[in-house]
Amino acid sequence: MAEAKTHDRSAGGRWIPLESNPEVMTQWAVKAGLVESQAHFEDIYGLDTELLGMVTQPVKAVILLFPATEAHEQRRRDEDTRIAAEGQHPIDPTVFWIKQTISNACGTMALLHALINSDVTFAPESPIEKFIELCKDKTPEERAKILETTPLFANIHADAASGGQTAVPTDLDTDLHFTCFVQAPTPPSRETETPVAPEGMRLIELDGDRAGPIDRGPTTKFLEDVAKFVRNTYVAHTASMHFSMIALCGGPSPE
Repeated sequence: MAEAKTHDRSAGGRWIPLESNPEVMTQWAVKAGLVESQAHFEDIYGLDTELLGMVTQPVKAVILLFPATEAHEQRRRDEDTRIAAEGQHPIDPTVFWIKQTISNACGTMALLHALINSDVTFAPESPIEKFIELCKDKTPEERAKILETTPLFANIHADAASGGQTAVPTDLDTDLHFTCFVQAPTPPSRETETPVAPEGMRLIELDGDRAGPIDRGPTTKFLEDVAKFVRNTYVAHTASMHFSMIALCGGPSPE
């Protein structure tokens, strides 16, 4: 599931919406090059402390599927305008972000943002390793063009989209959208290889439909901080129940 109907991505083509399913996402990631023993995706069943405690640690990234209502889209546009005018907390320049230009590709965008910005190992010469190499020293827009034109992920996406638990929709328009949360140190810690204190980590939202990465404040307990932000910023503003959260967790998938 993916892109809101209000978004025009005709320039970059259109993909089949990706299902919010941890098994599908893990299969996608492994086909893209994730070393299977390194990490896997699993469901986050709720935002309460007890349910968050069921998630395998360490959590490296969180992918959120949410209803892209017009009211929410307006809040997002307003925030992008405010950040452009006023700025925000500095974001680690090594954070990898791609501008989305392909319709219904927000699931793949979220997966790429989660995997590339986490300390996981990729197989040499794998699609994701090749993509990272192609994107070196490129702008987010240039990375988007590479994603449009490369065959590295289109087939993986199509296989994953058709391999979920729900049938592939005939209407490829959808009012649901994926975004991703990762953590990164306050700059310039990573560039200078300076040790980072726990209070030096920042919560970063990565959504290819936005104007750029967005700083969501300090984080000392990553999963709990993501859950709090999602509850206050996403869930609180709609009566919709169409939310899903999936964590990228360290280690192989539990049997």
